[in-house]
Amino acid sequence: MKTHKDRNLLPDLIIKNIGQLVTVAGSSLTPKTYSEMDELGTIKNGAVAIKDENIIDVGQSNKLENKYKYNNIKIIDACEKVVMPGFVDCHTHAVFGGDRAGEFIQRIQGITYWEILKKGGGILSTVKNTRKLKLSELIKTSSMHLDSMLLHGTTTVEIKSGYGLNKKDELKILKAIQNLKIIHHIEIIPTFLGAHTVPLEYKKNPEAYAKIVCDMLSEVKPYATFCDVFCDKGGFSPKQSEKILSSAARLDFKLKMHVNEFEDIGGISVAIKLGAMTVDHLDIIKPSDILKMKNRGIVCVLLPGVTFFLMKNTYAPAKMLIEKGLPIAIATDFNPGTCPCNNMQLIITLACLKLGMTPTQAINAATINAAHAVGMAHRIGSIETGKQADIIILDIHDYKQIPYYFGINHVNTVIKKGKVVVENKYLIN
Repeated sequence: MKTHKDRNLLPDLIIKNIGQLVTVAGSSLTPKTYSEMDELGTIKNGAVAIKDENIIDVGQSNKLENKYKYNNIKIIDACEKVVMPGFVDCHTHAVFGGDRAGEFIQRIQGITYWEILKKGGGILSTVKNTRKLKLSELIKTSSMHLDSMLLHGTTTVEIKSGYGLNKKDELKILKAIQNLKIIHHIEIIPTFLGAHTVPLEYKKNPEAYAKIVCDMLSEVKPYATFCDVFCDKGGFSPKQSEKILSSAARLDFKLKMHVNEFEDIGGISVAIKLGAMTVDHLDIIKPSDILKMKNRGIVCVLLPGVTFFLMKNTYAPAKMLIEKGLPIAIATDFNPGTCPCNNMQLIITLACLKLGMTPTQAINAATINAAHAVGMAHRIGSIETGKQADIIILDIHDYKQIPYYFGINHVNTVIKKGKVVVENKYLIN
């Protein structure tokens, strides 16, 4: 007869008969680097036991069945499919108004990103559309984006502001993010990106706008974990970026930087100096900067969807970064202008085809290393005892089929914090 204590140790839910259990285990303290990127901790015929929000046991299906007997426990039969951690999309701009489909046509016709920006398009176009929306409208449209992410297996997402570019509208975006954190199943990490670009009203005085961003920091702090700066062509200088991020660090923001997407203007040196958690894009990078970043604890977040959508030919040197021992993550950079894709499965394909990563490396970059990029690897990003039960079941029998059968949503079931939130490809409220 089981005692009350024994019953407390029993799982609420067991996923059994897993053909390929991709645990990505063993790197919760530090990101995967070097040959660790070639390991997924795969278990054949696996099972996962869940109680409340957390994973309490991982192993082979027959061993867990013998241990728990499966009596009075909810069972999900994975039918020998792939089970893995939910994706962590560690770089997005998922709260915005309107779209830029018209600019997409212009770029196909040969008009450059910079020509569009000079005419008031690009980021500034999205700023205009976002400023028009009420908070409730922004929440509604953004919730639809998150629904799509969840259906495609993303269980945690970082969302940046940056389409307000004034105190009122930056706060509106961050408040929308806070509302989404409450109403949506996806876990959200908020980032303040007031320094996304210089708004039209300050084009002739970017220094004044950089000061305004610094002045915003104390008011946005209750709504954001990270502070980010776009330190690149069309954005902010290294000096301006350092000023903003130094002010943010004094207020205990964690730091991120957009760098080296279009040009190398020295942003990496600022990231190293200030101890940024991530540097994002890195399409252009000097070997000397790679060496400088080594052992600094900076995660390199690569965004191949942007390079692909902008029809550029120079992608981030993922293979070199791995060979030199730098931790890399991948993300969608979902936004209306340079990557209107919120599907991490497709980003894994692009990481393989355009960055030269193996499927194993890409999955590590989309899960545990992406969790490190948002400071949450102690809790998410892998399937291990004690970690949060963020798990996806895919309609495939080998993880290599994720990038191989591209353009298809392979996700059948999504479990977030131990609760089934997507079943048979449908959202469950």
